[in-house]
Amino acid sequence: MGAETGKMRIIVIGGCTLMTAAAVSVAGIIGWVGLIMPHLARGLVGPDYGRLLPVSAVLGGVYLVLVDDLARMAGPLEMPLGILTALIGAPFFIFLLARTRRAWA
Repeated sequence: MGAETGKMRIIVIGGCTLMTAAAVSVAGIIGWVGLIMPHLARGLVGPDYGRLLPVSAVLGGVYLVLVDDLARMAGPLEMPLGILTALIGAPFFIFLLARTRRAWA
């Protein structure tokens, strides 16, 4: 149809990245949980949404409880939960992006 797919792909990925960054900036870094857990759940149960949604919710809850326990045990002062979710979530998200990029090539 005459659309430059390479240019369009860059625009769409850039727009999605900006929307994700805006959502995380408003909701806080704990919003990473909502970005990461569905990917993990899809890897466990597949693309069936009847099973994906409950598994994703349970994984998100378990993840936050474990990270909260880890934050409370980290030392004499309680570490903010967002720091741990970022330390765990950011490398995983970069891994997902790298894996997806290889699939696009």
